[in-house]
Amino acid sequence: MPWYISGSIGLAIGALVFFLLGIRYRKSTERKTIGEAEDRALSIINDAHQRAESKTREALLEANEKILKDRSEYEKEVRERRTELQRQENRLQQKEDNLDRKLDTIEKKEEDLVRKHAAVDEARAEAERIKQEQMALLERISGFTPDQARAYLIQQVEADVTHETALKIKEVESRMKEECEARAREVVAQAIQRCAADQTAEMTVSVVPLPNDEMKGRIIGREGRNIRSIETLTGVDLIIDDTPEAITISCFEPVRREIARVALEKLIADGRIHPTHIEETVERARRDVEATIKAEGERAVFECGVRNLHPELVKMIGRLHYRTSYGQNILQHSIEVSHLAGIMAAELGADAQVARRAGLLHDLGKAVDHEMEGTHVALGVEFARKFREREEVIHAIEAHHNDVEPRTLIACLVQAADAISAARPGARRENLENYIKRLEQLEEITNSYPGVDKAYAIQAGREVRVMVKPEQVSEDQMVIMARDLAKKIENEMEYPGQIKVHVLRETKVVEYAK
Repeated sequence: MPWYISGSIGLAIGALVFFLLGIRYRKSTERKTIGEAEDRALSIINDAHQRAESKTREALLEANEKILKDRSEYEKEVRERRTELQRQENRLQQKEDNLDRKLDTIEKKEEDLVRKHAAVDEARAEAERIKQEQMALLERISGFTPDQARAYLIQQVEADVTHETALKIKEVESRMKEECEARAREVVAQAIQRCAADQTAEMTVSVVPLPNDEMKGRIIGREGRNIRSIETLTGVDLIIDDTPEAITISCFEPVRREIARVALEKLIADGRIHPTHIEETVERARRDVEATIKAEGERAVFECGVRNLHPELVKMIGRLHYRTSYGQNILQHSIEVSHLAGIMAAELGADAQVARRAGLLHDLGKAVDHEMEGTHVALGVEFARKFREREEVIHAIEAHHNDVEPRTLIACLVQAADAISAARPGARRENLENYIKRLEQLEEITNSYPGVDKAYAIQAGREVRVMVKPEQVSEDQMVIMARDLAKKIENEMEYPGQIKVHVLRETKVVEYAK
C-alpha cells in the first residue's frame, strides 16, 4: 500500500478521534455550565428572598414610624384645639361677667335718672308756681294785663328798630353814595370826554325851497291833481301857504317825509310836473332813500365796531337816520349810546363789544313804531329776538326804560348811556305842555303821601322839596319816607336824568316872656 494512502487513512482516523473527543469535551463542558447556572440561579433566588424580606421589614418599620408620627401630631393638634377652646370659653365668660356688671351700672343710672327727672319736674312745677305769683305781682304793680304788656313791649321794640333802621340806612346810603358817586363820576366823565358829538335839533316837518312862487301853482296842478298825486303816492301833507318861495312837507313818519322831499326837489329841478312823471320820480326817490338808509345803517355799524349784524337789522338802524325824538336824531343818539356804553364797559371790565352792540340796538323799535302797534321797547325786543340776537342784548333793549328790572351790568350801562346822551345840553327839546304835566305829576305824587304838608317841584323838575308834618313824621321816619317817595316816582313817572327828593321837617317852639 502506498504511503500517501496509509497517511490519508491515518489522518482520517486522527480527525475522527479528535472529533469524538471534542464532542465529549463539549458535553462535559455543557453539563458543568448548566450546573453552575443552576447554582447561580439558586443563589440569586435566595438573595432575592433575603432582600424582599429585608425590604418588607423596612417598609413595616417605616409604616410604624409614620403611624406613630401622625398619632403624635394629631394628639398635639387636639391638645392645641382644646387649649384654644378653653381660652375662648374663658373670654366669653369674662365678657358675660363684664356685661352683667354694665347692666347693673345701667340699672343704677336709670334709677338715678328717674329720681332726677322727678326732681326736675318738681322744680319746674315750683318755678311755674313762682312765675305765676310773679306775673300776678307784676300785673298788680304795673296795672297791665299780659296782652297789654306784650303790646307795649312790641311798640317799644318797633320804635327802637325804626330808629336803628333809619340810622343804618343813613350810614349805608351815605357810604355807598360816596363810593358809587366817586366811581360813577370818574367813569362817566371819562366816557363823555372820549365821546364828543354834535347836537342838532330836528323838526317833524321839512321845508322845500322854490325858485319862485309860480312853482306853487305848477305843483298844485290843474284842479289840484298834481298835489293830490304827490300826497297819495308819498302819504304826506303838502302845506302851501303864504310863505314866499317855500313849501312845507308835514308827516310824522320820517321816511315817507324824506321820500316826498327828495321827490319834490327832483320834480322842481326837472320842471316836468304831471301825474305820470310824479309817479316815476317818487319811485326813484324811494329807491334813493332806501339806498341812503342802507348806507347810513352800514356806516353806523362800522362806526360802532359791531360785527355779524343781520342785514335786516342794519336796514332798520339806517331808518333811524330819519327818526327824531324831542328833536334829537335817533341814529346819532344810538351811535353815541353805543360809544358811551362801550367805553364805560371797558372801564368796568365788562364786555365792551356786547355793550356797544346793545347800545346801538337799544332804540331799534323806533324805526317802525309809526307803522306797527306797540312801544318802541316791545318792538325792538320782538325784532331782536326774531333775528336771533344774544339774550344779553335783548335784555338790555327791554330794560333801558325800566320796563323790566335790569339784571346785567350791560343793561345798566346802556340805561346810563341812554340817559347821558338824552340829557346833554341841547340834545333834546321838550314842549311846554309835557313839561308842565310832568311837574304837576311830580307834585301830585309827593303830596299824596301820608304826613306830607306841602311839596314843590323846583329846578325844572330836577328836585322836589317835601315838607312833612312834624307831629306825624319823626326824623327816623323821614329817611324811610324819602326812600319810598323816590321809588314811587321811579315807578310812576318818565323823566330824563334823575330827580332829587328832599324831605324837610321843622319843629318850632314859641314862648313869650311876660
